[in-house]
Amino acid sequence: MLQYMRETFDVVVAGAGPVGLMLACELRLAGVEVLVVERLPEPDLTIKAGAINVPTAQAFYRRGLLPQLQVRHREALAQITGRIAPNRTAPATPPVAGHFAGLWLPGDRVDFTDPAFADLGPIDDSTFVPQQGIEAILAARAGELGVQVRRGVELTGFTDDSDCVTVWLGETVVHAGWLVGCDGGRSTVRKLAGFEFPGVDPLITGHQAVVEMTGADGLQRGWTTTDTGIYAYGPTPGRILTVQLDGPPADREAPITAAELTSALRAVSGEPVTVTAVHSATRFTDNTRQATDYRRGRILLAGDAAHVHSPFGGQGLNLGIGDAMNLGWKLAAVVTGEAPVELLDTYTAERHPIGAWVLEWTRAQVAIMRPDPHSRAMRAVTAELLSTRDGATSVFTKISGVLHSYDLGEGHPLQGRSAPDLALADGTRLGEHGHDGSGVLFDLTDSPDLRAIAEPWDGQVRIVTAKTAEPSDVSAAILVRPDGIVAWASNEGTIGLAESLTRWFGNPHTP
Repeated sequence: MLQYMRETFDVVVAGAGPVGLMLACELRLAGVEVLVVERLPEPDLTIKAGAINVPTAQAFYRRGLLPQLQVRHREALAQITGRIAPNRTAPATPPVAGHFAGLWLPGDRVDFTDPAFADLGPIDDSTFVPQQGIEAILAARAGELGVQVRRGVELTGFTDDSDCVTVWLGETVVHAGWLVGCDGGRSTVRKLAGFEFPGVDPLITGHQAVVEMTGADGLQRGWTTTDTGIYAYGPTPGRILTVQLDGPPADREAPITAAELTSALRAVSGEPVTVTAVHSATRFTDNTRQATDYRRGRILLAGDAAHVHSPFGGQGLNLGIGDAMNLGWKLAAVVTGEAPVELLDTYTAERHPIGAWVLEWTRAQVAIMRPDPHSRAMRAVTAELLSTRDGATSVFTKISGVLHSYDLGEGHPLQGRSAPDLALADGTRLGEHGHDGSGVLFDLTDSPDLRAIAEPWDGQVRIVTAKTAEPSDVSAAILVRPDGIVAWASNEGTIGLAESLTRWFGNPHTP
């Protein structure tokens, strides 16, 4: 018998993974009442992403969570080196900058003086953080902000009643203004809401695991391409990844056994390996799909609920965090009445192209992993390109996320890009002013005219008056959205500022 809890929330978030927790934290910063429901009774500790990209690290930095990232970063390095790494600045040239389809990107080939890497902020020593660490940081942050997280609670249905959403949580019912599905690639929210989810079917079977094994002396460290597939061994003890290119798994949901992992590793490596114990394991494919729209009425999608792809390049976690940062402040502004509902139209418009790019790049990696002669020839050409300075730099600027931007129309060259982390003359940095999740107008010339225009948006946009410590591409002012994106910038004057404030923060307050 259904029990009506008579509880009402501004937003219900389905899924307490990193994306759901990040979104909930963003909403709470704006005072939104949010409930997060998760069907699993405990956090999922299955091995997943092993690092984060630049936009994700910047998001945590801007919310004051950089110290927590740095601790997790050092802990992860300690698993490789066997000792706690000192709190130091990462080397300017890492030995390996990443990989593309299992082809290493040598750090000494990447041109880190490229303008794309300028003014990223103090995030160097914070990106080698596994997904479990990200989730732990966000869970703690959600607790600090008073987010209600209910585990062991499964969303079983809902109705969008145009003015609210009625949500069934097993035998109970709650009401919400909005429902956001952050419930993974098999999203219940997406399926029940009827979102279109086109794409391509899987062609491969992949495994990622942490195991104990015998007969591993012949396994090569790092990524190795063989005639039958690809495998990776390390960097942490017992960590393996296999890619078999002869079709998808017969049963994606079946428990992963030591025998299955042994068979996969032997098939792609040719070594007489025997897995004797499985500590963590996951099975993946290259199923590639994306919702055509991330919103239907009062139902929205974020993270894997909105897009699925293979894990190559480690883009999934980062893509979802980007969704949460983009959606959080917009949904909060609509909930609180500060902005019209049309602001939510910019969520799909801005995030869908980046999701489509990730899907395209993951498909390309699978294409050059295949063992047929044509694919192997293309793989050899790609490897040659990645060994060059221009090739390695071009690919790394893509997979690191430093080139992510939104088309916000004509304006200053910085408009639509991540805000540069300028050092200010008062001793602070630009990124440090985003801890409260509000928009910030940086008045770099102590301009009364600038402040007079922005004053009606007081409470939504803070004004920081401070000169830059060094000359920059912006000499007058820069308006930064809550997600760290430049909404407007000027080298002189205030033309376009009022229009930008209205576009992103609603109509000005009247006395």
